[in-house]
Amino acid sequence: MNTAWAWFSGSGYWLGRQVLARGIAAVYVVAFIAAARQFRALIGEHGMLPVPRYLRRRPFPVTPSVFQLYYSDRFFAGICWAGAALAAALVAGAGELVPLWAVMAIWLLLWAMYLSIVNVGQTWYAFGWESILLEAGLLAVFLGNDRVAPPVLVMWLARWLLFRIEFGAGLIKLRGDSCWRDLTCLYYHHETQPMPGPLSWFFHHLPKPLHRIEAAGNHVSQLVVPFGLFAPQPIAGVAAAIIVVTQLWLVASGNFAWLNWVTIVLAAAAIDQSWLTFAGLRPPAMPDPPAWFTALVLAFAVMVVVLSYWPVRNMASRNQRMNASFNPFHLVNTYGAFGTVGRARREVVIEGTADTDLSEKTLWREYEFKGKPGATDRLPRQWAPYHLRLDWLMWFAALSPAYARPWRDALLQRLLRNDRDTLRLLRHNPFPDEPPRYVRVLLYDYRFTTPAERRREKAWWHRSLVGIYLPPVSASGVSGRPGP
Repeated sequence: MNTAWAWFSGSGYWLGRQVLARGIAAVYVVAFIAAARQFRALIGEHGMLPVPRYLRRRPFPVTPSVFQLYYSDRFFAGICWAGAALAAALVAGAGELVPLWAVMAIWLLLWAMYLSIVNVGQTWYAFGWESILLEAGLLAVFLGNDRVAPPVLVMWLARWLLFRIEFGAGLIKLRGDSCWRDLTCLYYHHETQPMPGPLSWFFHHLPKPLHRIEAAGNHVSQLVVPFGLFAPQPIAGVAAAIIVVTQLWLVASGNFAWLNWVTIVLAAAAIDQSWLTFAGLRPPAMPDPPAWFTALVLAFAVMVVVLSYWPVRNMASRNQRMNASFNPFHLVNTYGAFGTVGRARREVVIEGTADTDLSEKTLWREYEFKGKPGATDRLPRQWAPYHLRLDWLMWFAALSPAYARPWRDALLQRLLRNDRDTLRLLRHNPFPDEPPRYVRVLLYDYRFTTPAERRREKAWWHRSLVGIYLPPVSASGVSGRPGP
């Protein structure tokens, strides 16, 4: 390679680019499919928070989205499935078969399509990993393909994104809940996290000294190790490997959509020639980048540097925000997770009845959700990287009714008429033939069973009734008698 380009690009990042590009594309596939399968009940024309109604009060500069120009459920579904198909093609290697400008256009189209979805998704899309995917997706526009050597600048920008994810999360913990500072947060977290996985019960029952080691290891991996990403090799590669291991630990212990997986993918930016040589691999020869590509990458890098002022200022602030975008395009955001850890778990449970007249003898039947805890004998499932949006918002609703107020009544009314799209979001509908006459919402305390209770009762959870979250309501909006 011409030494004049050595500072800009290098074939030694070939494997890192392959993993980074195909990994981001794979996450896009999951994100687009999840959007396609859930949007009608959540934000569709007749959903709980309809997109058309939302856009009537949101001008394009505030909420840039293709749906500002036109919206229908069929068009939204078409965007989702087209995005999934394009991303799947990139995973399969289609990006290596087209000219450089074409693969850049494909990546840019994917970013614009998913940005359009996120910007109309309202509270259902108010998660940090949406911004991470958008930021990583825009980085992918400038990765190029095998017709050009990997741009080193973009690989370093991917490391900068990874740094902000990890270091921001570490800072928010250190500044937030005192249990992070005294290393006791993991006494509770595996039980009280938003959506436990199939191994969470076992993680919760690890010895407390190991929980303290977990917490201390988290501080090291998020507050110290990220600085190693900018060190010479092999330190940068070792730092990335440590991050990957800690993220896999989180994958095993819970369900956090694609947060962990996109973080793992970004760690590939630290894979360079030294690691290829160690593995006995030689990257293919690739030509120097054309001048127009160099100019675009440089302009993009300058933009990221300028926009980095806001997340850096946020991380330096004592009033650090956990997850925030500073512009409507979700460019160069700030990140963080679990600044506060709950000490107890509460769950809202929705029940319905076919009885016309309510009494103490009324038979109530429980709706089961796919991911959130419900029946005490049901082992939590592994859903990540797929994102169950309603289940996640139900966890927030249990923390405070304010989280559910914008969509709670709409959800219950849809259950009262057996709305097909809403029922598809649930695991079990106890009224398959006719909709219920009334539904109500109860609030329970949940905790994992002890090993002895598990052996005796064959249950994973123990729950006790706290009280009425919402009294019985009918399709006409008329409340029945309150009380359990």
